[in-house]
Amino acid sequence: MAKLRYAAILGWGMAVPQRVVTNDELAQQIDTSDEWIRTRTGINQRRIVGPGEYTSTLGADAARQALERAGLAPTDVDLVILATCTPDRPFPATACAIQASLGIPGAGAFDLNAACSGFVYGMHVATAMIRSGMHRTVLLVASDIFTHLLNWNDRNTCVLFGDGAGAVVLQATEQPLGLLASTIGAWGQGEDLMAAEAGGTRMPATPELMKQGRQHVMMNGREIFKHAVRGMSESSLQVLAEAGLTPDAVSLVVPHQANVRIIEATAKRLELPMERVFVNLDRYGNTSAASVPIALCEAVETGRLRDGDHVLLTAFGGGLTWASGVVRWGRPS
Repeated sequence: MAKLRYAAILGWGMAVPQRVVTNDELAQQIDTSDEWIRTRTGINQRRIVGPGEYTSTLGADAARQALERAGLAPTDVDLVILATCTPDRPFPATACAIQASLGIPGAGAFDLNAACSGFVYGMHVATAMIRSGMHRTVLLVASDIFTHLLNWNDRNTCVLFGDGAGAVVLQATEQPLGLLASTIGAWGQGEDLMAAEAGGTRMPATPELMKQGRQHVMMNGREIFKHAVRGMSESSLQVLAEAGLTPDAVSLVVPHQANVRIIEATAKRLELPMERVFVNLDRYGNTSAASVPIALCEAVETGRLRDGDHVLLTAFGGGLTWASGVVRWGRPS
């Protein structure tokens, strides 16, 4: 009988733009203040792209770090998955640009769009690919330039987001490492609660719509909050049960970094202290699909995760989507 295959995380990396934009800087442009932003979101600053920085360049930089930490060459990768909702171009897939930039020969490459849930969706898909035996080494990248979608006169949205990328390298192993259990879900009836309406085939970006600002992201913050907390907490409890674990067994929660109030409410639902929740949105804001891998990378680099630890990944996003997964941290021996 064939042995069960797992998908261990061998390497991790992150990349953020050089430009730092503080709350005080935003307050010089719109009717807001550092105190207003911090108390409502927990964000102090964010990174915003400049010339020559794209979804593909940030993603490739994060991927290079992940490959280097994994001790692997580009030729070892047989699949590239990019989680993004802000591709370089409508087509082809931005994953192909990352593949070319890294010199990965012939591997499959495709984009996955689950908005801010994209990285955890990608972990779900990449792990399934490896467990099926169809792939051995998968490079999973999450990169978003969400500031491209913002109306910089709308203080309810423009203060929330930043740009960035994160990446992990997954490889097949018989040891019980990597994603032990995961779930993904969506409530399509709520697609209008957070969306950039104009620019697709349903609503092409005409000059009139552009003048109305319909190409910018719009969101119903109150409803998003409610669905986010429920989606992340319920899916987290589901995957913990599937992994045969209780919340007490979780060494660290790495949630989507959207709003500190959402993170605190989710931790309360899980009956976990905030000391076991990793938060870095004060420095980066909401980087969409990149937020979980950026936080994961910083958690590892600051010693918050050790071999054998169970880490809970959980996220929500436009769609409305949600996803959670339990990872047993460590590299194969």
